[in-house]
Amino acid sequence: VQLQAFGGGLVQAGDSLRLSCAASGRTFSRYAMGWFRQAPGKEREFVSAIPWSGGGTYYANSVKGRFTISRDNAKNTVYLRMNSLKPEDTAVYYCAGTTGWGTTPDAYEFWGQGTQVTVSS
Repeated sequence: VQLQAFGGGLVQAGDSLRLSCAASGRTFSRYAMGWFRQAPGKEREFVSAIPWSGGGTYYANSVKGRFTISRDNAKNTVYLRMNSLKPEDTAVYYCAGTTGWGTTPDAYEFWGQGTQVTVSS
């Protein structure tokens, strides 16, 4: 499975963005998908995850209530809607896929190339 994330950009605090992650291959619906982010000088951190069925989504406390993950298996795409963005949300955002489930990077087998999100104050 190959993943390509896009939709990042430069926004102001309080704005919204929607990230998309397009997957190649016919087995996308078998994978749980996650979003991670990595700010300069920091480790990659978990943002959100969604199981193959789309139910039972999970969020990091730092984004809960502001971000929404969703997926469209017919389009082989997973989304991350980000509202009320804060400067501390600035990072490179990565999508990832796993046949299992988890909130740590090592739980994921497939990774996209990342898309930059920059939130100015």
